[in-house]
Amino acid sequence: MKQRRRLAWQVLGAMALASFALGSSAQGGRTYTFAPVNQYGINLTAAYWNPIISYVSAKSGVNLSLKIGRTSADTTSYVLTQEVDFAFTNHLFSPERDKLGFRVFGRRDTPPVLGQIVVPADSPITGLAQLANQDVGFPGPEAFVSYKIPYAHLLSKNIGVNVVFGGNMDAALTQMFSGKVKAVGGNSQLIAGYAAREGRKYRILWTSEPYPDLPLMASARVPEADRKAVAAAFVGMAADPKGREILQAASRSVGIDGVGAFVASDGSEYAPYRRFYEAAPAQLR
Repeated sequence: MKQRRRLAWQVLGAMALASFALGSSAQGGRTYTFAPVNQYGINLTAAYWNPIISYVSAKSGVNLSLKIGRTSADTTSYVLTQEVDFAFTNHLFSPERDKLGFRVFGRRDTPPVLGQIVVPADSPITGLAQLANQDVGFPGPEAFVSYKIPYAHLLSKNIGVNVVFGGNMDAALTQMFSGKVKAVGGNSQLIAGYAAREGRKYRILWTSEPYPDLPLMASARVPEADRKAVAAAFVGMAADPKGREILQAASRSVGIDGVGAFVASDGSEYAPYRRFYEAAPAQLR
């Protein structure tokens, strides 16, 4: 397990260096910021995205620069304050944030994700009611699938818990397996990926309806020609042998099965996110 992880990181590092060299050939001009929400620790988030955006920069001729904060909430704050041109996030589907003008142009083509509440496999907790008044971990207050969905369910069942934010999914799960929190609310894809990387076992107490994986979004201020060029580079990546190799290495590093390709989207798949806000508790809107 550890040897495979080291090999994946070595391959990904080599890809990062190669794609960085490619990125330097992108056409001169403005550099756009790209902010992917922190789904993993900051180092793994950067290692996953840097080779991808370097490839996209080179292929599209549009310069992209990674911008991530220390936590998921920090990265989202950059988007909310209009410091970001492109984003990979599901934090912008509330009616108020829709006014910011970010629009979906693609998504990662992976199975739908599920909100889950999990405990370690050897935990004596077997039902949600046992979590009442216990410390429960979540990535952060902005995490839609990992916090808002499972916490809204707990509220709907009148199960009060002590919310503990870890900053990202990996940190929250580390807290759970170290015993600092009794359970974790999370994203099924990220929980499974962490368990595979770290050799951990867990038990699922609750699972939500499915939600499409995170979208790629662009600010309305990005010129249409640049947006289309970036979109085409993302969508065409899996069909190009070099792009496919980068995607596969990046996906292996975070525990995503398969290629983890990107496909075009007009945003219509994200209706379930918008429906959530129609009936969400006030503190989660």
